[in-house]
Amino acid sequence: MTAVHLPLIRMNNHKKPNILLVDDEVHALKVLSAILGESHYNVCCADGVDKAKEILARERIDTVVTDIKMPGKDGLYLFHSIKSEYPNIPVIFLTAFGTLDSAVMAMSEGAFFYFVKPPDYVKLKGILAKAVEQKKLKDEVNRLRSQIESTYGLSSIIGKSPGMKDVFRMVEAVKNSSISVLIGGETGTGKDVLAKAIHYSSQRHLRPFVAVNCAAIPHELLEAELFGHEKGSFTGAIARRIGKFEEANAGTLFLDEIGELSLPLQAKLLRAIQEKEVERIGGSKKIKTDFRLIASTNCQLDKEVAAKRFRVDLYYRLNVVQINLPPLRERRKDIPLLVAHFIDKFSERENKEVTEVSSEVMNIFLDYSWPGNLRELENVIERALVLARQRCIGVRDIPDYLMKDTENDSTACEHTVKPLKQLELETITHTIKACNGNKSKAARVLGITRKVIYSRLKEIDQPSVN
Repeated sequence: MTAVHLPLIRMNNHKKPNILLVDDEVHALKVLSAILGESHYNVCCADGVDKAKEILARERIDTVVTDIKMPGKDGLYLFHSIKSEYPNIPVIFLTAFGTLDSAVMAMSEGAFFYFVKPPDYVKLKGILAKAVEQKKLKDEVNRLRSQIESTYGLSSIIGKSPGMKDVFRMVEAVKNSSISVLIGGETGTGKDVLAKAIHYSSQRHLRPFVAVNCAAIPHELLEAELFGHEKGSFTGAIARRIGKFEEANAGTLFLDEIGELSLPLQAKLLRAIQEKEVERIGGSKKIKTDFRLIASTNCQLDKEVAAKRFRVDLYYRLNVVQINLPPLRERRKDIPLLVAHFIDKFSERENKEVTEVSSEVMNIFLDYSWPGNLRELENVIERALVLARQRCIGVRDIPDYLMKDTENDSTACEHTVKPLKQLELETITHTIKACNGNKSKAARVLGITRKVIYSRLKEIDQPSVN
């Protein structure tokens, strides 16, 4: 093919859509590029498929308008190449009557539109605008999917300690299964983050992830929250409501702190899991729902079963696969990685150039027991970054109780043998004191409810902190 000089409007303004025209007729390229250039498009031209592929590899193209019949590789070849390598780019065909059947066939395979030469330029502009908008929407969907994966996928979980490597292996083994998963771990270890990671790395990642905190919703309202209700089924039911089981259809239902469920609700939950169907309050119709169940607990459910506070049949139905998140005091090698992650996170949000912690602060972090686990570390870094006046977080930027804890305990090992209830109490009392006795604020910091705070203090026979 003889080389020719083609009109080219350089694509230096990324606010304008970028259109690639492909035709072996140079005159046709000049006419169409001039028309589209007047319509606020950046236009690039190619007189053949090979030239078009070079431009596609080099430039950000929003839509391709191509002739079908060209010497050598034709427009259909280019279409299939774009469909394989750049599936988000819409392709519009220009065709003579002799290749009309080919254009119609390409439409059935995903081409955006076709015009018979010479095209109606007004209509072409309208179709081109729709193609550009479709490309924009597809790019935004891909961006959001990538953002979700980086935020909630396995890559969002930080850790290289042996305990976390075991967690990753378990997640890889079960992520694409429909099997029920029970996540265990102390308060603040990131059970909700792990549940999202399992969902967003699974085959259900494009479907809903529906989370319910069983400890945060009053028992009398939780049944309606999970199963929904019909209009008029009880006082205040002014309209029909879809429950969380139905919302999670084809996706994942995450029941956080499932040990807080009442025994009657446990029985109804068991039936829903076994039958994969629910019945709204006040209704008689059984509704099928295909959900994948993930549950979490910070208590030992086997002991709850022994105490007859949790149904044994539901326990075995939930505990098909159990993944236990280790507390932060057992994964001290991960603390520097987590600190760096939280600094990056909050530096961007607060628009501050804080990049590191001092070696003295890091030693304090490594020696501290972290009864509040990841949530406590995150809160400490958030506070320190807001207070920091330099690029490096110093001792004066962190709470005093971190240093007192280190001074009062001869070794970090002493913390690892404390009972779970005692560690929970320490976390709650530390937080309430840090919040000047404001239990509502302490509950928000810990990610629990006031009811749970009072419940935990009562369980271990300790007076509430004023």
